[in-house]
Amino acid sequence: MIKAVLFDLDGTLANTAPDLGYALNRQRLARGLSALPMELIRTEASAGARGLLGLGFNIKPGDVDYDAMRTEFLDFYAEQLCRETRLFPGVAELLDQLDVRGLPWGIVTNKPARFTIPLLQELGLTNRTACVVSGGDTTYSKPHPEPLLAASSALDVAPAGCIYLGDDLRDVQASLAAGMEPVIAKYGYLGNVGSPESWGARYLIDQPQELLGYL
Repeated sequence: MIKAVLFDLDGTLANTAPDLGYALNRQRLARGLSALPMELIRTEASAGARGLLGLGFNIKPGDVDYDAMRTEFLDFYAEQLCRETRLFPGVAELLDQLDVRGLPWGIVTNKPARFTIPLLQELGLTNRTACVVSGGDTTYSKPHPEPLLAASSALDVAPAGCIYLGDDLRDVQASLAAGMEPVIAKYGYLGNVGSPESWGARYLIDQPQELLGYL
């Protein structure tokens, strides 16, 4: 029996790609490069700064300019954290239903708390979440199971009693390693690591409220 629901943040609860893309394109424009279209940015949004800087500048951790570019990107993003970010259509209604049913729900994200906490405040979710585990709150990040296990411990719900909804292969890997039921949000960003149907989750949903069918 499912006793709690955990969510990824970027690409699952909230469409953060426009603001992440704004920060990346601000960097590109400052260097005389053209802005990238949202359809390209959306694919890499769940990969955070690493994925977006790879897309925008073909650099990776360890390259000479990477650390400085990452710092600049994150500073730009922090300045415009919720410029266009919104909950995905249907998410607000899903959360309302979870509250009505008395099912606790929380957020597990690799996004650092520096951004997660103020963003949740902007979205009006701070006082509703039963737990929040951000990047850096645990020793390891997804796809390691530790963040999900920390969340289930905070909720005092066994991992087997939790569903985790995410939009990235790492979300499925972390769920399975933690002993939780993964569900894939096909409306999310999905990355570029093959078909979501091949990731190992039994359930995939096209709209947030479809999750209610698995509770």
